[in-house]
Amino acid sequence: MSLEVGKKVEGKITGLAKFGAFIDLGDNKTGLVHISEVSDKFVEDINDELSIGQIVTVKVLSIGDDGKIALSMRDKEQEAKQKEEQKKAPSKRRPSNNRPKQKSNKDFDSLMDDFLKDSESRLSSLRKNTENKRGGRGGRRS
Repeated sequence: MSLEVGKKVEGKITGLAKFGAFIDLGDNKTGLVHISEVSDKFVEDINDELSIGQIVTVKVLSIGDDGKIALSMRDKEQEAKQKEEQKKAPSKRRPSNNRPKQKSNKDFDSLMDDFLKDSESRLSSLRKNTENKRGGRGGRRS
């Protein structure tokens, strides 16, 4: 069986390490599934996800000049579909500011005036709060 990049093959887990799992692909070929390629979710301990002797389906990511074979157990196609669905679905996030939304019936000039008034009031309260904290005895230090 010849291995090609992008091809899905079955293999048997022959070893586990902190950084990934070694997969026997047959024909005296062994590949590595890095821990980041084991699952779509975060994997802290690979022993929680995989066990030695388990048969898994992997995708060949790359074959190095030195014979190292990088494998993945993540389903990239399913991941791409999920990302597309998330883009299509309306966002449920709330606006970043805590102020209620104003009606957009106002024209640009009135919105700009409101913004400037609000901004000026915030700046003045900030100045009042920081004025008393500056200074003190002595003078400026260099």
